[in-house]
Amino acid sequence: MKIIKKSEIPLEIAHGGSGSRKLYLSDNEINHIQAMTYGFLPVNSKFDWHSHNGVNEMMLVILGSGIIKDEDGVYPYHSGDLFVFPSNVFHEIVNTDIIDSEIVFVRVFT
Repeated sequence: MKIIKKSEIPLEIAHGGSGSRKLYLSDNEINHIQAMTYGFLPVNSKFDWHSHNGVNEMMLVILGSGIIKDEDGVYPYHSGDLFVFPSNVFHEIVNTDIIDSEIVFVRVFT
């Protein structure tokens, strides 16, 4: 699993003006988008162990914190973190926060 921390991504100027952005993924990392979903995970709940056959999954955490488990370990997540789950890797997402978590999931064909 690849973990990208928001704090590790540099700011770049975006389209002139005074705005800026952080580039989480670029076109050389994404070929075809299968779906983009907005997930909601209530306090003390989880997405049970699962994998995606033939599909990489990217999860951007918008709000909240918790833990993610995969075959290699347990990883905390917080707002702004991005996780990349390779195809066929089993993982579980658990909300351990005291508030509800809002998560954006982007699944990408491999």
